[in-house]
Amino acid sequence: MWSGTITRWLPLAAAIKRRNGDWWSLLIIRDAYDGLRRFGEFQKNLGLAKNILSARLRNLVDHEILKVVPASDGSAYQEYVLTKKGRGLFPLLVALRQWGEENFFAHGEPHVRLVDRKHKRPVRRLELCAQDGRLLRPQEVPERRQPEPRSRAAPAEDRRDGTLFETGFSGPVLRASLK
Repeated sequence: MWSGTITRWLPLAAAIKRRNGDWWSLLIIRDAYDGLRRFGEFQKNLGLAKNILSARLRNLVDHEILKVVPASDGSAYQEYVLTKKGRGLFPLLVALRQWGEENFFAHGEPHVRLVDRKHKRPVRRLELCAQDGRLLRPQEVPERRQPEPRSRAAPAEDRRDGTLFETGFSGPVLRASLK
């Protein structure tokens, strides 16, 4: 029973573990999306001790979420910028933010909202949708175990290992749009 529960959450657990299992890393990534680039900017905004911030930034660089680049103003400083992998976390940050807005603010209580820059309107809640556009509920999204990697020399008929793997399945998509 436990192994099935643990196996179901392995991708999520792995993602959390690789980020040291803390929220500081997500807040650093959030701040990088908001345009912060320098160590001092992150420290001032988060109020984090230098040693803790250094460790989190180093971890994010080691995992290729951020990269270190020369300062954009030509000074001797260095800056942290999001990589493609780091930019890929945007839907996760938006989903967490929207969940927090719905669950930790009273109706009408002021807080910062995401707004579409082009149309100046609030961003709609993210939705998980099937390939055909249907809105999916949790019970409609069973997980499928990926097959174990096989050597290239294995005959094609040996590659079918009986797992619940659907070839050609590209999965559900997240969709957000304007209200």
